[in-house]
Amino acid sequence: MPTPIAGTPSARLWTPQGFQVDGWRRAESFEAADTGSGGLILPLQAFLDLSRDECRTADRKLGVELQPGEDLQEIIERLDVLALVALAFPAFNDGRSYSKAELLRKRYDFSGALRATGQILVDQLPLMLRVGFDEFEIVNPVLLQRLEAGQVGGIPLYYQPGVSSERSDGSYSWRRRAS
Repeated sequence: MPTPIAGTPSARLWTPQGFQVDGWRRAESFEAADTGSGGLILPLQAFLDLSRDECRTADRKLGVELQPGEDLQEIIERLDVLALVALAFPAFNDGRSYSKAELLRKRYDFSGALRATGQILVDQLPLMLRVGFDEFEIVNPVLLQRLEAGQVGGIPLYYQPGVSSERSDGSYSWRRRAS
């Protein structure tokens, strides 16, 4: 189970397919992790401390969590050994992880799971889906309630193309169209 944010209920994992059982655990280091099954999410420095051979021969899936101030370039050369990248949103008004998500999907072709953690609000979820997030650790009670009711929200029209909204018919990507 993900580490809950102080003063909030435990996070629940949501994907566009609905609520899921979280098969990932967090550990401060690879050595400190228990040997149970499932994936392991490490902080950036603990992941960087692993050699490429340790990453490749690990008997588990590896993930890394980046805080907003941590440099995405640190993991680019090692994306091939990552099954998950978790990008933190410690405050609702810190949008640096949006940019990292877009870069991971479009520039670096990361096809693994892209998880948003932390303070995710109702209005942010549709935008996070557009930039490539496909997993969310939800703690916000209003968002939990809406997702339980099947209400993702969002606006059906947009100007800018997103990660999964590119058109291949030669039309203008900047014109408004239904999603």
